[in-house]
Amino acid sequence: DPLHQHLLVVVRLLLFFCSNCPLIIQHLFMMKTILLSSVLFSLTVASFSVDAFSAKLSPRASSLLQPLKMSSTAEAPTASDTFQNTGDRDILVRAARGEVVERTPVWLMRQAGRYMAAFREYSDKYPFRQRSETPEMATALSLQCHRAYGMDGIIMFSDILTPLPSLGIEFDVVKGTGPVISTKIRTEEDVAALKDNVDFDATVPFIREILNTLSKEAEEANTSLIGFVGAPFTLAAYTIEGKSSKACLETKKLMMADERGDNKAMSMFLDRLANMIGDYACHQIECGAQVIQVFESWAHQLSPKLFEEYAKPAAQKAIRIIKEKHPDVPVIYFANGGSSYLELQRDMGCDMIAVDWAVDMAQARKILGPDIPISGNLDPTILFGTKEQIEQAVRDCIDKAGGPGKHLLNLGHGVMQGTPEEAVGWLVDECKRYRGKDSS
Repeated sequence: DPLHQHLLVVVRLLLFFCSNCPLIIQHLFMMKTILLSSVLFSLTVASFSVDAFSAKLSPRASSLLQPLKMSSTAEAPTASDTFQNTGDRDILVRAARGEVVERTPVWLMRQAGRYMAAFREYSDKYPFRQRSETPEMATALSLQCHRAYGMDGIIMFSDILTPLPSLGIEFDVVKGTGPVISTKIRTEEDVAALKDNVDFDATVPFIREILNTLSKEAEEANTSLIGFVGAPFTLAAYTIEGKSSKACLETKKLMMADERGDNKAMSMFLDRLANMIGDYACHQIECGAQVIQVFESWAHQLSPKLFEEYAKPAAQKAIRIIKEKHPDVPVIYFANGGSSYLELQRDMGCDMIAVDWAVDMAQARKILGPDIPISGNLDPTILFGTKEQIEQAVRDCIDKAGGPGKHLLNLGHGVMQGTPEEAVGWLVDECKRYRGKDSS
């Protein structure tokens, strides 16, 4: 009957499978082996293709391809595989100390700035002091540029005027105007009325939180954390003038009165500021900063004589306070507009001199001498040029400074508003890639 016929077919099939089982299994195994070998070959070719392609890309773009690279072995990744350039963590710090490093490190003044669309999402909505004094916002703004371009340092988003309220000097930053300071300093009595015994955790508590967070972020990002302060003369001039000034006339009147002995307010004020700035820089270091840059932003207002008599001694005192307490933390001094008296900056007491764009790097190196570490000094407007022009400017600056690893690349002033964002990436990438004229 039909049922018996079906059973007979099933039995015959079972007998056939049993009698031929070893042969069938062997064929299945061979097919599996061929398939697996094909897959492994494809993956190996893909890995080599990614390697070859990424080798032609910028360091920043190449790093984005790392997840696509396959290993030809089953071994777990080592620390050197995970961090291909472990020296990047402190390359900026070592360069600022004057060490010759494996390549030229780079960061940019005003790297956290309005040229970035992501930055303007904050600056168009929130006033400056709210952005710089709210830890979450200040941290985000500090990190934006590093995450986008991979500079060799993260710099805290803040302002040189930030610690002034610690002395009782009130200020605001008005959009379209800049800093506006309401506290008047004209007499010796005005200076004597300023606050003493500053406690920065009480007057600027947000600084510790910002730097503590950025310190952790810098470690995770395998990079350095930069702190900064304004130099005494620059803060004095801002306060005395009350806002940005073309002639700095009220400040110069006070310096002349001080020189005559009629009114010693200027000397007293500079001394008070030097103490506060030195202590403020130390506070930043204790909160996580690994390098400090001292900004003499109003150096262009000074003749060599006035620089030597007023600005220089005050800056030296602030730097001395930092170095006495933290001798291993490098200090960079930048006198914007001070390249006309660069020879007067050899003995500032800092670890490195940053130079503005108004002096040729080779000439700056010659003036300072071979033993003084140097930083700078690309013209910020080069970032409005072509990719080729930017890359050539980077190579020229590095070569004039002594070659790769012999200085710290920066602009000779801050990144300008309106700078194309991709131009910043071209600059950083070329600096990291360049190994000198004789490199292949």
